[in-house]
Amino acid sequence: MRNFVLGIVVTILVLVIGGIGLALLGFLPTTANSTPPQMERHLAMSALDNSVDRQAPRVNNPVPPTDENLIDGMKIYTMNCAQCHGGLDRKPIALGHSFYPPAPNLILDPPDDPEWHVYYVVHNGVRYTGMPAWDKTLSDPDLWKVVAFLTRVDKLPSAVQEYWKKSTVVSATGDVPEEHKAAEHH
Repeated sequence: MRNFVLGIVVTILVLVIGGIGLALLGFLPTTANSTPPQMERHLAMSALDNSVDRQAPRVNNPVPPTDENLIDGMKIYTMNCAQCHGGLDRKPIALGHSFYPPAPNLILDPPDDPEWHVYYVVHNGVRYTGMPAWDKTLSDPDLWKVVAFLTRVDKLPSAVQEYWKKSTVVSATGDVPEEHKAAEHH
């Protein structure tokens, strides 16, 4: 029995040392323009989720999800996140697919994690992915507004959905429709 356990330990050590050796000798691919293998993708996502679950404090969003705060969150997202994670027009973004792993399109596939989880990722970033930590760029209330928007993308109140539609019309044409001009002056 002792030799069996020793054999398992030695096998694991050889695999780990062999993997490190392959990486350090340059045998593993490092290009960002290839699709990650399914196993690597699963391992990375599991590691990220488990790390956030272990380290993130379970805090409630101090910013209430009012129409105004959700619209503010949408604006902040558009200015800071949409270039990598997809715009309000729901079209794929080339830059997001240039990362390794590709940045998720948060409009087409919104996060299904609790707000504290999403906040932790946005606040601290994700190492080795290109996702920066936004804690030094955005205020805490602005971070929470983005989180409120992202976690409700599929179920936004009608006033926020209407603002979204108007925003997409404006960004697609570059022109502000007459009814929106009138609304801006009030």
